[in-house]
Amino acid sequence: QVHLVESGGGLVQAGGSLRLSCTADKQSTTIYSMGWFRQDAGKDLEFVGGIYWNDGRRKYADSVKGRFTVSGDNAKSTVYLQMNSLKPEDTAVYYCAADRRSGVIFTTPDWYFWGQGTQVTVSA
Repeated sequence: QVHLVESGGGLVQAGGSLRLSCTADKQSTTIYSMGWFRQDAGKDLEFVGGIYWNDGRRKYADSVKGRFTVSGDNAKSTVYLQMNSLKPEDTAVYYCAADRRSGVIFTTPDWYFWGQGTQVTVSA
């Protein structure tokens, strides 16, 4: 089992920045990808961005490209989400996730392990 702990959410004005962090207590479990999803009230869970540890490749949702950056430290099982130029439509609960599947950063919300979520609110 893998336990994910997130931090860094909060309230920010439009145009501002926030940085989310997530650390995985994974023991001997192999994790191939770590990343972020988000969910606003009444909406589906949406892929935001992820990183594939073996080669460092990253994938982003079109809605955040150029504004958000996923980075991390595989040795520390830690992933970050740097969010710049935030918009009110970025308001959501952001979930850290980790995946055991190799080869692809999946954008569907069926990853193996999930954090508890952290609220990000962007005011106009």
